[in-house]
Amino acid sequence: MGKGRAPCCAKVGLNKGSWTPEEDMRLIAYIQKYGHANWRALPKQAGLLRCGKSCRLRWINYLRPDLKRGNFTADEEETIIKLHAMLGNKWSKIASCLPGRTDNEIKNVWNTHLKKPVFPACGWERT
Repeated sequence: MGKGRAPCCAKVGLNKGSWTPEEDMRLIAYIQKYGHANWRALPKQAGLLRCGKSCRLRWINYLRPDLKRGNFTADEEETIIKLHAMLGNKWSKIASCLPGRTDNEIKNVWNTHLKKPVFPACGWERT
C-alpha cells in the first residue's frame, strides 16, 4: 500500500453532517483556551467525535471571531475583480487581501455574481 496519511474520516463512530450548538461551543471553548496547533489531535482533546478536518473547516469557515458575515461591499467586489485579473483563481491569496472573508466564500461570490459581468457570454473565460 502507498505511504501517507490515512483518510481523515475513515474512523468508525465519528459524527458526520450538521454540527450541533453544543459541538460548536465545545470547539470554540477549546480553541480559545488552547489554540489550534494540531487539528488531527484536537477533536479527541476537545472531547468531540469529529475528525480534525471537520473541526478545522468548521472553525475557519463558520466560527472564527474575525469572520465577516453578510453581503460583500462594492469595494470588496472591486478588489476581487482586480486581484482575479492579476492572480487568477488563487482564492486563498485573494482572501488574504480581504480580512474576515474566506477563500471559499470569495470563490462562490466570483462564480455566482462577478464572473459573468467581467467575462460576458463571449465564449471565453479566464482560468
